[in-house]
Amino acid sequence: MRVLLITKDTEQYTDWFPQGIAYIAAVLLEKGYHVEIYHQNVNHYPCEHLTDYLDKNHFDVVGVGAVGGYYQYRKLLKISDAINKSKQRPFYIIGGSCPSPEPEYFLKKTQADVVVIGEGEITVIELMDVIASHKSLSHVKGIAYWEGENIVVNDERPLIQDIDTIPFPAYRLFPINYYRLIRPMPGTSKTDFVLPLLSGRGCTFKCTFCYRMDEGFRQRSNENIIEEINLLKKDYGITYVCLSDELLMSSKERTIRLCEAFLKANLKIRWNCNGRLNYAKPDVLKLMKQAGCVFINYGIEAMDDLVLQNMKKGLTTKQIIEGVENTIAVGISPGLNIIFGNIGDNKETLNKGVEFLLNYGDGAQLRTIKPVTPYPGSPLYYTAIEKRLINDCEDFYENKHVNSDLITANFTELSDDDFHQCLLEVNSRLIKNYYNNQLSNVLDSAKKLYLESDSSFRGFRQR
Repeated sequence: MRVLLITKDTEQYTDWFPQGIAYIAAVLLEKGYHVEIYHQNVNHYPCEHLTDYLDKNHFDVVGVGAVGGYYQYRKLLKISDAINKSKQRPFYIIGGSCPSPEPEYFLKKTQADVVVIGEGEITVIELMDVIASHKSLSHVKGIAYWEGENIVVNDERPLIQDIDTIPFPAYRLFPINYYRLIRPMPGTSKTDFVLPLLSGRGCTFKCTFCYRMDEGFRQRSNENIIEEINLLKKDYGITYVCLSDELLMSSKERTIRLCEAFLKANLKIRWNCNGRLNYAKPDVLKLMKQAGCVFINYGIEAMDDLVLQNMKKGLTTKQIIEGVENTIAVGISPGLNIIFGNIGDNKETLNKGVEFLLNYGDGAQLRTIKPVTPYPGSPLYYTAIEKRLINDCEDFYENKHVNSDLITANFTELSDDDFHQCLLEVNSRLIKNYYNNQLSNVLDSAKKLYLESDSSFRGFRQR
């Protein structure tokens, strides 16, 4: 059977390596299926090109994934329309965190044949076997599908407990020379080659604004992770790895063991990760630094203890400040993320967040504050429905969530106009601060060039 997997165009010069599609491609290849990737994101093909490509080339199955968010949602609809217009329309499968919480809505909206709900590596193989044999889909766990004019949602599929059994992403099907150019990231040089890598799946915390299908955290073995990093270094020249798990720092013990394994393997590679500030202790951070970590992205979300408690963040402002100060002290750049509009937020809590960013931001990245978004499937989404701020999934995607920097559902006592005015004011401060620092750095370079004859200067260039 011939399978076409689609990478959606993000309209960027460079793009994040599509790990989800690459894992699905890997398990299909392992089972002997013919797999091709339609690189819309690399070639910026219009959707009409996809229809024409399907008309001219026979595929038994076509698949595409989407994460939650207005942009991916609208891309998914356009791609679905292009697939459905094809004269040789294949069996159409969609997956990812966008359709998984509300599969019935997405089956109706996209006219796909099947939604794969949650983790897809085992599900897609069972699904392919059923499609090939023309048997009933009723026994395939973890899917929703059409049965005549009705939609059936099958039982949930258990999670893959031993994720070392999943093959590495099918790198050979992708133009890695394109994907490895994504940067700048904190700690990268202009000659670095960068790729993301998953060291585990899931998260041990339950923030109200976060959606996920899987409970808990499942980690790969250190040996398995190191094997993949060595492959990326050897075959693709990768010098910097983004450990893109939802939460690499799932515990102090896990973080320490992984860093010790990196040092023992003498990887000599720089990396970043997503971290937790309650685990950001000096001994852990020093070891991370020694093992090559140059940047830790922290989900802070708010600098008010009541708001943090309302969102079930599992953090206090004291832990946040101590963790960030510890991170800076060892020489690792901290990524500071704050959102606004959670239950309990107001102008005062917003200003606390801004002052924190101004005091502790190291200028490595432009950080602005976005409104919280109650993505379908998250506890906050159901709270929004209870409060009649959102009607349902259709209302969320078609009417309310039109841009990630604009309010979707207002949980504060501010009017929507006042809410946006507050964000304009605080983000203006943050943007000015960032670019004033950039201006200062450029002027310092100019002084060093002309007053100290700095021969290493390479010209006044935009990043």
